[in-house]
Amino acid sequence: MCGIAGEVRFDGRMADAGLVARMSETQAPRGPDGEGLWQHGRVCFGHRRLRIIDLTDAGSQPMIDSHLGLAMVFNGCIYNYPDLRAELEAAGHRFFSTSDTEVILKGYRQWGEDVVQRLNGMFAFAIHEQDTGRVVLGRDRLGIKPLYYAEAPGTLRFASALPALVKAGDVDRDIDPVALHHYMSFHAVVPAPRTILKGVRKLPPATLMVVEPDGTRRERRYWDLSYGPAAGDAGLGFEDWRDRTLAALRRAVERRLVADVPVGVLLSGGVDSSLIVGLLAEAGQTGLNTFSIGFESVGQEKGDEFEYSDIVAEHFATRHHKIQIDSTRALPALKKCIAAMNEPMVSHDAIGFFLLSEEVSKEVKVVQSGQGADEVFAGYHWYPPLMDTAANDAASAYAQVFCDRDAEEMARTLDPRFLNGGTDHARAFIAEHFDKPGADRAIDKALRLDTQIMLVDDPVKRVDNMTMAWGLEARVPFLDHELVEMAAAMPAEHKVAEGGKYALKEAARQVIPAAVIDRPKGYFPVPALKYLQGDYLALVRDAVTSQAARERGLFQRDYVDTLLADPQAHITPLRGSKLWQIGLLELWLQTHLG
Repeated sequence: MCGIAGEVRFDGRMADAGLVARMSETQAPRGPDGEGLWQHGRVCFGHRRLRIIDLTDAGSQPMIDSHLGLAMVFNGCIYNYPDLRAELEAAGHRFFSTSDTEVILKGYRQWGEDVVQRLNGMFAFAIHEQDTGRVVLGRDRLGIKPLYYAEAPGTLRFASALPALVKAGDVDRDIDPVALHHYMSFHAVVPAPRTILKGVRKLPPATLMVVEPDGTRRERRYWDLSYGPAAGDAGLGFEDWRDRTLAALRRAVERRLVADVPVGVLLSGGVDSSLIVGLLAEAGQTGLNTFSIGFESVGQEKGDEFEYSDIVAEHFATRHHKIQIDSTRALPALKKCIAAMNEPMVSHDAIGFFLLSEEVSKEVKVVQSGQGADEVFAGYHWYPPLMDTAANDAASAYAQVFCDRDAEEMARTLDPRFLNGGTDHARAFIAEHFDKPGADRAIDKALRLDTQIMLVDDPVKRVDNMTMAWGLEARVPFLDHELVEMAAAMPAEHKVAEGGKYALKEAARQVIPAAVIDRPKGYFPVPALKYLQGDYLALVRDAVTSQAARERGLFQRDYVDTLLADPQAHITPLRGSKLWQIGLLELWLQTHLG
């Protein structure tokens, strides 16, 4: 797990190694164990290293194979790299390291762009071909690893972190109006390739971008999800799907043990992370480090779920670490948390993951985490009603429960210059995605959108950014692409029954205590950011009424004043604070743009 950066020029000039070094330095927390820089004329790659696989210098990056004429920077982990290495050795390749990076490099020479089809893992990479001058950028199937890029006259730059590109300069820092609409309505999700800034884009998941020496580019989507029964599945009953679920997750968890350092678990107390702990114990892991976090309660809303994480920790005899955070620590950490965000992230639990990761990084360098189970196995409250929704009504039904604001409220929220004639970009995007082939039922359309779009640019991005802020690698077994494909083929009835995640919960009964499975659904609670008051309210008030906010002029003053007058009266359908959403965006812009 690392941070990558680079510049590719098309105007006859040399790449700016100093600029790439500055971009890499911005990403130092992602890779605190080493740094590297490589330049070949008009191309320069930079790398910050977190040593997880092959702890020797042989695994350092940028990785150069002079014999093959290839250079590469890579962020992520390839879990099946030992099998691929054996296949490549049988084909005649000889290795100088034991790293997964070199496996991608040799695999690219052997299979070309199709190497990505063979990779099981999370990745973002850039490969330079010396013979052709071509540069290939790639991102994993489910967007677990980030990859941003920006164009300037005669050049293309890329990085793992958006702020690194801003620091490089020559970036259009104006707000993208369509992205702003998504942020304010699509629950802060800004789908690729857009970001909140006009001048920065992100490579979509499951995509390769091939950049020719003259600057021409082509993109290729190499993987997609199809929902509904696959050939040969017609005779399967519920028990078959339950057993398939457990087998697929068992493989996913075991794959994510590949490392030359110990692997821990972020244990929230929910069924997802608890099942990971149980499967690791089943695989023979003893003395497993597990970590939970809790916050102060606000009113009647509890700020921790320790009672459930304690059950799991005791049952499997883990080395459990409970981290209690009071408001005196959380509030000052917010500034650092926002600085660690590649894009503005409104979800309250970002600060939770940030502070948890700080403590976890003192004990281990790799953890497994339960993100993705709700999207893959239908754990959210908006899924069951969609079972009876007609396919042609699916987009509007989904938007009604998921979107933060409708077009009427947006017209009162944004400054008129961002209203784009009243176009509801979020709902238009949802409708377009729902109309794609590959998911016929309303429920499947929603699950596909959430897995391929919402999951990527909300929970997964949040976990990556907050863990990597402390040089901690987070692995997400529920996003093993083979498991995701299996779940997509499963009849939705087996997923949404009994309040959601039915097949997963029934599989979990074979592994973990029932008390954790039958509990009320929880979440990563940070009540202070949902019910803004005291110092948290003062922080937001100062941001949205500042001179910088007034000059930026994104929002109508009357609307902001209404939210400030009674923050707790303005909550989104997904139970988030509308004032925090505006405040967080302004705080992010002030942090990264000044």
